[in-house]
Amino acid sequence: MAQADRTDLPAGARGYDGFDGVIGRTSSVSRPWWPEEPTAPAGAPNIVVILVDDMGYSDISPFGAEIDTPNIDRLARNGFRLSNYHTTPVCSPARAALLTGLNPHRAGYGSVANSDPGFPGLRLELADDVLTLPEILRAGGYATYAVGKWHLVRDANMGPGRDRSSWPVQRGFDSYYGSLEGLNSFFYPNQLIADNTVVDVAEYPDDYYVTDDLTDRAISQITALRAQDPTKPFFLYFAHIAMHGPHQVKEADLAKYRGRYGQGWDEVRRQRFQRQIENGLFDPDTPMAERNTEPGFDAPLWDDLEPTEQERFQRYQEVYAAMVDSVDQSVGRVVDTLEQLGELDNTIIVFTSDNGGTAEGGPVGTRSYFSQFVHGPVPPDWERDVPHDQDLIGSAALGVHYPRGWGQASNTPFRFYKGQTFAGGVRVPFVVSWPNGLPRAADDTGVRRQFSYVTDLVPTLLELAGVDTPDHRHGRPAQERDGVSIADVLRDRDAQSPHTEQYAEFGGHRGYYRDGWKLVSLHRDPASVDDPAWELYDVTTDPAETTDLAARHPDKVAELAAAWDAAAWRNTVFPLYDRPADQLRRRPAEARLSDPIRILAGTPTLERYRSSRLIAYRDFVVEAELEGWTADDEGVIVAHGDQQGGYLLYVESAAVHLVYNAYGRVRRESGRLPDGATALCLRASATPSVRWNLTVEAVCDGEASTIVKLDDQVQLVGMAPWTGISVGLDARGPVDPELRQRRGVFRFGPALRAVTYRPGPTRVGVDVRRGLDEAAERSAD
Repeated sequence: MAQADRTDLPAGARGYDGFDGVIGRTSSVSRPWWPEEPTAPAGAPNIVVILVDDMGYSDISPFGAEIDTPNIDRLARNGFRLSNYHTTPVCSPARAALLTGLNPHRAGYGSVANSDPGFPGLRLELADDVLTLPEILRAGGYATYAVGKWHLVRDANMGPGRDRSSWPVQRGFDSYYGSLEGLNSFFYPNQLIADNTVVDVAEYPDDYYVTDDLTDRAISQITALRAQDPTKPFFLYFAHIAMHGPHQVKEADLAKYRGRYGQGWDEVRRQRFQRQIENGLFDPDTPMAERNTEPGFDAPLWDDLEPTEQERFQRYQEVYAAMVDSVDQSVGRVVDTLEQLGELDNTIIVFTSDNGGTAEGGPVGTRSYFSQFVHGPVPPDWERDVPHDQDLIGSAALGVHYPRGWGQASNTPFRFYKGQTFAGGVRVPFVVSWPNGLPRAADDTGVRRQFSYVTDLVPTLLELAGVDTPDHRHGRPAQERDGVSIADVLRDRDAQSPHTEQYAEFGGHRGYYRDGWKLVSLHRDPASVDDPAWELYDVTTDPAETTDLAARHPDKVAELAAAWDAAAWRNTVFPLYDRPADQLRRRPAEARLSDPIRILAGTPTLERYRSSRLIAYRDFVVEAELEGWTADDEGVIVAHGDQQGGYLLYVESAAVHLVYNAYGRVRRESGRLPDGATALCLRASATPSVRWNLTVEAVCDGEASTIVKLDDQVQLVGMAPWTGISVGLDARGPVDPELRQRRGVFRFGPALRAVTYRPGPTRVGVDVRRGLDEAAERSAD
């Protein structure tokens, strides 16, 4: 019987387009066909990119630190250190640029993914025509995994039912586990995501620590793949939540660093810079930047501090050092796994940071991170460092951050911090190792001083792996990359950098690099955002930007300023914000997130941002429905927040208990719950000075009576409460640690049916609104 011709199909036949076999009426006269699966080039290396958050240039030992990082040292000894690698001033732009190879504004991330001003450069979601590194590698035959911090999703899209097009799995990762947020608690994460689903955890184990959890997951992804497929190369993107505040660390790691920072930040800077010179990162005659003295950025001399300040401030750095050590231990576990699999030598491992060390702890640090981190309107007397026992610094009990003097030490030898376009904000450590493909000659120190930028990572890795980039994404022509491969620089110490110029901008701060010259400005006055006070540096001989040459070279200033302007238009940097509040603007559709909502008991914890819209800067009422309540019924009615701030309503021993945790200051008030109560009502009345007056009413036979009253409590605003709303238990981080110790999450029984939130009007006084512009300026942190 003759075979049927696959092109000779009867009219009306459907579903065969694209089929490359033969179709007949029966299988015996048909020829099957299967599309080819993507296959990586023979011998293609695994790729592991380890990205740390808010870690400065000098915080690992290959870049001068006294902190123990033997596993990162091992990578540096077997690979290369890029001493002139640059990134963006803050995290979301860096992550977008790192994963796409596009300049950050073109990728849509001129700022962090916590607003939605309504302009192309601040879209804060990855566009449909932007290809990511995992998408390219997956099309090239790689398995792709991600763990850790994402922060490329607008916070309004973190909840169920929202657009997931910028979530990790939709952007090329086969599997994801971590936090979509820009930060998180290390002992009690407010929300973790597995692939596309919220992990519905009520209580974390006593020994839980998020860095360990992420490392466990990363290793399990690798070993599970190898059990299934022994040869397929993989890409692992491990984006640590560390070192972002709030800083918290395991006691076992902290003990190692107790008492090691009594010499203070000035001496630590000096010693780190000396080691940097000894390690060949800089020439011996390179000047180190003096202390930052500009108002709002200044760090005092350590010796000028009071002894009590020195005692407390060194505790913060002990915690920070222990956290860096913890990250290094994580690196070691991943490296050991690769070694056990026999794949370490054929794995490209990159270790770097998203931006420089930060000043967000302010001049004296903070023991109440979410009070410090408020960027909205607050009164002038707002308490940003709520005092607590300093022995708790670093523990789960507090959210802390170091004073900016330690941020300056983190960025040795540079000026300024995360958020600014000076070197302290954008110049970070970079280590890369691939023994099989990038062997290091015996006489090669492994230091590369050529300029490179975060967008260069994608093309460099693709060239080293031998993977081509598709032309289209989802049927649309893909945007062209801005980065260039620096593979030749890694192979040849004398090669010229192919990346010769680069713009920078964040929050009005500007920068432009070209052929060893850097033009930079520090933005101070919103009204003059488009009239920068330019400074000019020859960063070939003065990498720490210590000697301003603008007055000597006005023609060079004009040349680079014009280049910055042209680059800004090419990369959707405009508009610049002459009204800082505009940059914090949200899209009007988000207004519905503050509509009333009824939550059934036992509903998974409501997402953080959605929860905050129900209470921030406004009156609100929480109505709890009880059915058949008796004095034997106990448990949590509603909980919102955790140890860093929140409120909790629970019933125990026939009494109603209101716990209010104002950034660590805990108040508890109680009242008897009458027999026959059918409802409880928590009323919060907002005052113009950002405080709440709180009352709890019991409803019996339709009559309400006040049983608890608590007046003049500092409101929970900004990113507090950090953990969202739970009904019927106090899930994840405890609002009241004492109650958690006694009763666990303290689940309520069937007598609690539901809780309804009814948000009222916002109330912020004129005196508070005056501080809005100042608060918006702090949003760089």
